[in-house]
Amino acid sequence: MGTTFPKRGNYEYMKQKAESVFYDPAIATKELVDQVYETVNDLKRAMCVVALAKSAVRHNLEDRLDSIKVPTLLVWGIQDGVTPIWVGEKFNELIPNSELVKVDKCGHAPMMERPDAFNIALGSFLKRVESDTFIVNEKQAIIIY
Repeated sequence: MGTTFPKRGNYEYMKQKAESVFYDPAIATKELVDQVYETVNDLKRAMCVVALAKSAVRHNLEDRLDSIKVPTLLVWGIQDGVTPIWVGEKFNELIPNSELVKVDKCGHAPMMERPDAFNIALGSFLKRVESDTFIVNEKQAIIIY
């Protein structure tokens, strides 16, 4: 919801907020807006969303991103108004083995707004790391299939 507190009971406000997440506001279908509206109007779920948002701000993990040692794919909408592209560029800079795919004409949810571009990026990434094993520490390995 950005810097504003969700206005419970105001469907038009929720619709505008949902549309603002995407480059193409038409992606915010009535079904999606209904889900957002329902979540915000359920006090327990709304409080969880607010707590999660506050936690994300309070617990900035920038100084720990360099500890990610496995290949990491970042797929970012160039027109993301929620978490701007410069954040993705900073993540890419701080995560040692990362790659950033920038998706044009796309907002905050590339997997929803540009699924073909997202799936191509993900498929290509998975093919490159598919048979590799990456040692995280002596007792753990991550295998990506």
